[in-house]
Amino acid sequence: MTASEQIWRQAILPIKTTIEQVIQNLDQTAIKIVLVVNETGGLEGTISDGDVRRGLLKGLDMNSPITSIIHHDALVVPPELERELVMQLMVANKIQQIPVVDEQHHVIGLHLWDEMTTSPARSNLMVIMAGGRGTRLSPHTEDCPKPLLSVAGKPMLEHIIERAKREGFSHFVLAIHYLGHMIEEYFGHGERLGVQIDYLREESPLGTAGALGLMNPLPEAPFVVTNGDVITDIRYGELLDFHTKHTAAATMAVRVHEWQHPFGVVQTQGVEIIGFEEKPIARSHINAGVYGLDPGVLNVLTADEYCDMPTLFERLQAKVQRTVAYPMHEPWLDVGRPDDLELANNRGQSQLAQKHVN
Repeated sequence: MTASEQIWRQAILPIKTTIEQVIQNLDQTAIKIVLVVNETGGLEGTISDGDVRRGLLKGLDMNSPITSIIHHDALVVPPELERELVMQLMVANKIQQIPVVDEQHHVIGLHLWDEMTTSPARSNLMVIMAGGRGTRLSPHTEDCPKPLLSVAGKPMLEHIIERAKREGFSHFVLAIHYLGHMIEEYFGHGERLGVQIDYLREESPLGTAGALGLMNPLPEAPFVVTNGDVITDIRYGELLDFHTKHTAAATMAVRVHEWQHPFGVVQTQGVEIIGFEEKPIARSHINAGVYGLDPGVLNVLTADEYCDMPTLFERLQAKVQRTVAYPMHEPWLDVGRPDDLELANNRGQSQLAQKHVN
């Protein structure tokens, strides 16, 4: 996440600037950095308070040009670089700001350590589907609901809630059915985790979307829905921001899945062989089990009626409501089989997600 445009744009100064103007800018923006651009708008370098002070010690004065104190080899990153990698770069280089530049080296944003480590509070709901039987995980789920199965020392459902809490979410709704009383007994109303937890109690299985028809009162703002068996490093808040930006009724997180054909493929036209492709790789987008929804989509659901999430999207499309895909690249794992669970506990949730995708 980058600093607000108003602030980082205010920190941009032309190369024909004096030290006095830099000091004034540092004082006004309070982000401890000035971004210096050349005549073509490209980033020439950065200046910090320390750079200014070292210049003054060398005999420069308030009217001196800034050319001799510019840090020309400033570390920059492209816009697509993952948040976690940006933070690692900050720690490794002992810096608190990294400019974001495009292919022309023009500044298009600024990563600030304080912003990246402190998420704003979000009033949006997060609904977690935790009612499934987890049949494929039997016998682990015979006496324990799947979301309560331990991953890296704690229930996978707790991992999801804690991650979302770090992003500013504080109100969770858990849809429960199979052994749901065990989930309620473990989490209560969220006091132990410092959040609010409410429940949607399904009398019969309602699918990955059907439980939303039980919501009362209805949400007043867009909300996140995630499956209770999906462990991922996705930024739930950023998905919600993407959903809002694209004025969608429903947003589905998707990721690329690759599958390599085990045999060489023969291309034919009638009886003629026209080409060969040796073990081609097929790529497709798969549903990642995380969604952003507007409250209005609940109008296409009926209480106590089964509905899975793809069907919900199809109903919205039939009503010409906008549905969009949120392409994700973060580590992701659907803990649906015993070997997934074993891998999770052997390697820990973050490592396993990174190694198991695709």
